[in-house]
Parts: sequence; C-alpha cells; structure tokens
Amino acid sequence: MSLGDEPGYPETGHTRTRLPEDPYGGASRRGGRSSSRSLVTVVGVVVLLIAAIAFANRGGGDDPSNTADTGSAADGSRPVTSSTAASGTKPVATRSQGIPTGFAHNAQGAQSAAANYAIALGSDGMFNTARRHAIVQTVADPGVVNSMQSGFDSDYSAGFLTKAGLTADGTAPKGSTFVSRTLPAGTTVTSYSDSAATVEVWCNGLFGIASQTSTNPVTSNWFTVTMKLNWSGGDWKVLESSQRTGPTPVNGDNPVSGSDEISKAVQEFGGFTYAR
Repeated sequence: MSLGDEPGYPETGHTRTRLPEDPYGGASRRGGRSSSRSLVTVVGVVVLLIAAIAFANRGGGDDPSNTADTGSAADGSRPVTSSTAASGTKPVATRSQGIPTGFAHNAQGAQSAAANYAIALGSDGMFNTARRHAIVQTVADPGVVNSMQSGFDSDYSAGFLTKAGLTADGTAPKGSTFVSRTLPAGTTVTSYSDSAATVEVWCNGLFGIASQTSTNPVTSNWFTVTMKLNWSGGDWKVLESSQRTGPTPVNGDNPVSGSDEISKAVQEFGGFTYAR
C-alpha cells in the first residue's frame, strides 16, 4: 500500500496532488481576490440562497408516488425534490465500540449503516491494532470478519505507519496531531432486498499530520465508497467495500489554515451519527 492510497479503504487507491509550497507556510496561502470579485461572489451566493428558500417554500406539487427510501424518482432518473429532507425516522440509539448499530431493516437503514461504517473504517482508529480489530468486529459480517481483519492488518503494517509519519501504535509524534476522518456527503442505494443491499457513500476525507514540521500535512480529498451489506443478526453488516475517486468539486477560495488551527479544530470538533 502506498501513501497515495486512502486510509481506511486500502484495497483501492487514488492520487493526491501536492502543492510545491509548504501548505502550512505563508507562501502557499492564496493571494487575496479583488474586491469586485468578492462582491460578485457574495451577491451570487445571496441570489442562490434566496432562490433556494423560494423553491423550498413553494409547497405542494410533489407526487407521493415518486418518493422512495432511496430518495430517487420512481424512474430512477434523478432525486426527487424532497431527497435531502429529514425523513422523520430517528437515528439509532445503540452503539458498539462507539459505532452506531441496530439500523432499520429497510433501504433507509442500509444507507445509515453504510454512512456510519464508512466513518469508522476511515477513522484514525484503523491505525491502531486493538481499535482496528474492535471496528472490524463491529461492522463486518460474521462470515468475513477474519478475512477482513487479516487484510486490514496487512495493509496497516509497521512499514506503512512509518511512511505515514506515525509511531508503532498509530499515533502522531509528540507535538503533532494525526487526522484521518471520513465525512459522508450523501448516500444512494444501487440494489436492495430484505437480506442484502449495495450502498454508495459519497465522502470527503481529511488525512495527514498537523504540525509546523510535518512533511505529510492534512489534505482534503473526495471519493465514493461502495459497500455490500448483509442483514445478519438483526443488523446490517459489511460483506465487502471498495472505493473510487470523486466526484470532486472545484476548490473554493478559502485560505489554507495553519497547523495550530487544524490541530485545535480536530481536538474540539467531534463527529456525527448519520441517519437518513
């Protein structure tokens, strides 16, 4: 496995693009934009926001027959207007090893399971042997636990941890902060039955080491995780997962933050439980 692979999903890789300047140094910060461009950007955002509010407040007109658990139109061509609205189904209330469990036995529950499992399999816990085993034991189908655990143990080898700039137990050197987070942006069900489901999770990922001297600074990337789930023991469990790059949006105009600010954010901001 190379450092170009996405941690948490080492069986499929993608390429990161590095800037020639140190992202934590002043030289890499993007130069200021002209005031005219800033004004145009702000006006554009306001116009879009007003249009979105007006659209959301129109009410009526939706055909209930077009709504499904997957949030897609009946013909599967595109999402219905309510696909991002709250479903009314409460998130799961149970956890195992800190991971949400006990998902609903329907397509919505499969999406929630896939999103939460993507977070766990892309977390910094995967870099520590004991925590990695606990994660796999929680999310994997009983029939593939051993093979999945063995595969991950091989991927997160001592040599890989060293190349990533981590200690033998998967932590950052003293004075630095290790970041590995997966942030689901959306889910879709590509196949579903009472016993099995395939769910795609579109994600943003953060990975790297935040410190003034880091040669592997925290970067952001986009990828889609495909999870094959099995209904086992009253819950959705992972049979297989794979990953592809993108879809990737255009980068915004935000200036790059310093390592101290990134470290503080990682320590202060916790994660979420995802549910459709």
